[in-house]
Amino acid sequence: MNVINLTENEFLLHVADYRAPHAAWSYFGNRPAIVDFYAGWCGPCRVLAPILEELAEVYKDQIIVYKVDVERCEALASAYDIRAIPTTLFIPMKGQPTKMVGAISKRELERQIHEVLLKDQLHHAEV
Repeated sequence: MNVINLTENEFLLHVADYRAPHAAWSYFGNRPAIVDFYAGWCGPCRVLAPILEELAEVYKDQIIVYKVDVERCEALASAYDIRAIPTTLFIPMKGQPTKMVGAISKRELERQIHEVLLKDQLHHAEV
């Protein structure tokens, strides 16, 4: 399993400090990441889950895919203004994260991976 489930404390260690809402965004990871905010009872979340698993395997050396259960991590979900699920956060190495709400197609997820998460790596490789 390449998707990593996070608790609030693990999010604090591996992703960002969500407790300081007015602080500048600072990502702690060493690879770009996707964070899937979901709930076990959510139908669209269950549809998205195997797609994220597949993409986590395909891009395992380039990105990290995390899952956060909004019912177990209410403070974290609130800090990122998660009002609907699934909500997917795309976190590049530099810059601000991008948020998408709803079940996202595999094609759109791959587009976001390439355009948001891997864009710096692609430009660097072209030079």
